Amino acid sequence: MEPKAHHLVIGVFTLIAVVAALLFALWLAKSSADREWAYYEIVFDHAVGGLSKGNPVLYSGVEVGDVLDLQLDFDNPGHVRVLVRVEQSVPVRKDTRAGLVLANITGSMSVQFSGGSKDSPILEGTREKPAMITAEPSAFNSLLTNGEVLLTKAEKLLTNANNLLSVENSENLTVILRNTREASDSLLGRREQLVALLDRMDDAGKRTAEAASKVSTVSDNANALLQNEGKSLLTSMDKAMTTFQETAARIDRLTRNNEGALDSGLQGMGELAPALRELRNTLRNLNQFTRRLEEDPTGTIWGGPTIKEVSQ
Repeated sequence: MEPKAHHLVIGVFTLIAVVAALLFALWLAKSSADREWAYYEIVFDHAVGGLSKGNPVLYSGVEVGDVLDLQLDFDNPGHVRVLVRVEQSVPVRKDTRAGLVLANITGSMSVQFSGGSKDSPILEGTREKPAMITAEPSAFNSLLTNGEVLLTKAEKLLTNANNLLSVENSENLTVILRNTREASDSLLGRREQLVALLDRMDDAGKRTAEAASKVSTVSDNANALLQNEGKSLLTSMDKAMTTFQETAARIDRLTRNNEGALDSGLQGMGELAPALRELRNTLRNLNQFTRRLEEDPTGTIWGGPTIKEVSQ
């Protein structure tokens, strides 16, 4: 009798648990049916991996509904249409944004609404005619896309790094490092000479600075000389040129005013030339007469022969 009593208790307990579960399910279904819903169809132009029926719909992180259906847009297979329902009391407006967010670490995704201004009209949709919303690219999807590109570039980078660190390049790099070390050791060995060379360069730099200063001073003096004495010289030259121009103008006027007299004077000088020749001949004859008179006054005056003394 005792084993039968145990089985009876277990059976009654199981029956009570099943009836309680059925009653809870009926209550939950009735509660869900009593709630009023607004329906929206969200169009995604990218993959919606991780999103499935029953996944929650969030508004700024608060659960306000769930996903009812997913299907491809047969006119454009690159788009996915997701039917969701949201509590009608939640104000989904025309400028409300929709996207995907990561629900958990397993990769499950949720639909999330965000934004919406008070002045924007509210979207109303029914199950038969849901309101249309165009989804924005999610940050997670962009991260995945960029991650693929990043992984591709990282793979190329590793391949190039392996080619760069080949055996031949490694040997060349070793030789370069060895030569660099030898060069540094040589420089350290000649440290005193380098210090002396740097000191000389410092002295040369100082002398160059002094020379530049002197050149600047000379340039300033030359500039001052040109500005002072040069101006005076240019002023004097300008005055001289002005005087020369005035003199030339006066000579030109004098020439024009006395053109007739000048022509007559030149003509008279042409007639004077034969008289000057006769006068020159007369002076030449007079000069010869004077010379003979000095040598032989008697013979010249009386015209007789001249008796010359003969030296014994």
